Amino acid sequence: MSLTVPVGKDDHIEGAADAPLTLLEYGDYECPHCGTAYLIVKALQHRFGARLRFVFRNMPLAQVHPHAQLAAEAAEAAGAQGQFWPMHDSLFENQQRLGAALIVDLARQLRLDVRRFEDDVDSHRFQARVRRDFMSAVRSGVAGTPGFFINAQRYDLPWDEQTLGAALQAALP
Repeated sequence: MSLTVPVGKDDHIEGAADAPLTLLEYGDYECPHCGTAYLIVKALQHRFGARLRFVFRNMPLAQVHPHAQLAAEAAEAAGAQGQFWPMHDSLFENQQRLGAALIVDLARQLRLDVRRFEDDVDSHRFQARVRRDFMSAVRSGVAGTPGFFINAQRYDLPWDEQTLGAALQAALP
């Protein structure tokens, strides 16, 4: 199956737009598997360098992970202040402590406008954005997290570093 919503200007992207490889993840900040995948993706980004562009989309599984929606909206609120990736990384690196107190603490550490950040989170300003990501995952056939796509094609093999890395290598032009 392929990605139903192509990567676009509204996505959170690390790496060059013209990179020959795109790895897209639908993830949940509270999912322990996504926490493991976070470290694997970091290693693969290092390994592939400028040849890899990484895209992250929210797929909070709120029925299973009670802080996932809050974390996704917090990442988007940080993104509105130009700090999506530092918040993304901090949320995964503090996954065991997710909650309202942590996200405000992280906002302070990232030197965000904390009042604006709290207003954005409390008002659910980015709820529709998170929902849009979630629904694009569903339409693309993703049922759980992490859900990966390589160059817009669904990746269903194991996502350990060796196997996912070999798939990325094979997808290079």
